[in-house]
Amino acid sequence: MAMSLGSGEGPMIEINTTPLIDVMLVLLVTLIVTLPIMTHTTKIDLPQRQHQPPKTPPQVINLAIEFDGTITWNGTVVPNMQVLDGYFQSEAQKNPQPEIHLSPDGMAKYSIVAKVLAAAQRNHMTKIGFVNTSEFSQ
Repeated sequence: MAMSLGSGEGPMIEINTTPLIDVMLVLLVTLIVTLPIMTHTTKIDLPQRQHQPPKTPPQVINLAIEFDGTITWNGTVVPNMQVLDGYFQSEAQKNPQPEIHLSPDGMAKYSIVAKVLAAAQRNHMTKIGFVNTSEFSQ
């Protein structure tokens, strides 16, 4: 192995390419090792799409809970929880089942919201979502 000491006129300006070659070799080996793994495929027989009539969107029921515990069903005040249970029972029988958009006030008691959710679950309502539109009412 020969070593150049230079001509004595200043520092040598040569880039040491050994680390660059080491990195390239590591990347090349990594690519070679992982490439066969990436080529493995799984054959899946997917069902063919059948033309179905467009589904009608489900009915939306806006259920609001005010800060004082007042529950409104599509704008109509619900007098008590028994009436709300009756509403849930009649709506659970429909096909497709309506969506409940629950919109509790920020100051509403959690216990009332929990009772409404429990009544919906007890009456087999499956499509329930929380809606927050208070930020858009300004």
